[in-house]
Amino acid sequence: MQNTELARFNMIEQQIRPCEVLEGRILELLKHVRRENFVPADKKGLAFADMEIPLGYGASMWQPKLEARAVQELHLTRTDKVLEVGTGSGYLTALLSALAEQVTSVEIVPELSASAKQNLSAYRCDNITFEVGDASHGWGHGAGYDAIVLTGSTPVLPEAFQNSLNIGGRLFAIVGDAPVMEAKLITRIAPETFETVNIMEACVAPLQNAEQPERFAF
Repeated sequence: MQNTELARFNMIEQQIRPCEVLEGRILELLKHVRRENFVPADKKGLAFADMEIPLGYGASMWQPKLEARAVQELHLTRTDKVLEVGTGSGYLTALLSALAEQVTSVEIVPELSASAKQNLSAYRCDNITFEVGDASHGWGHGAGYDAIVLTGSTPVLPEAFQNSLNIGGRLFAIVGDAPVMEAKLITRIAPETFETVNIMEACVAPLQNAEQPERFAF
C-alpha cells in the first residue's frame, strides 16, 4: 500500500470510524473522493491529518471526521436537493454531490469559489451549481431544500434556514460561540414542527457575517 493510500486508510480507521461514521457507502465514498486534491498545494502533507486546514481568507477545511459525520447525518438520497453554505475547498461539495441529485454551493469569497470549481473539475460536477454571495442568513428566497449544511458556525441560527427545508428536510449546523459549540441536526417534521438532535461538540470558525445574539450593553 503506497503512502497516500495508507494515510487515507488510517484516516478512515483511526479518525472517522471512531466518530461513529459506520455507514458503508460513506466510508466507500471517502476512498474515492481524493481529499489530497482539495488541500492547498503547500499543505498537501496535512491532507489526512485530524485537524482543520487553513484555506486563506479566514476559511478552513473541517477535520475529516466532522465532514464525514455531517454527510452521514444528512442521510442523502438520489432525489435530494442540497444547499451548502460555504464552498471552501469544494471537498464537502464533492461528497454531497456524489449522493444527492443537485447541490447549490454558495461561497462569499469569489477566489475560494473559483479554486473549488477547479478542484472539482476531475469529478462529476454537472449536478453542482456554484454561487458567489453571502448566504449566512439564508439563500434562495424561500426555495425548498431537502438538506442544508452550514460549513461555518453561527452563534444564532437564522430561522430562514429551517424555513427553507422541505417537509422531511434536514439541516446540519454548528451553533454557538467558541469554545462551546454544538453540531445539530434539525429535521422539518411538519410545516411548523422541527425536531432538533445534538450530534456532537464541534468548534469551527464562524460564517462571515453570521447572525449574532443580542449582547447586553452596559
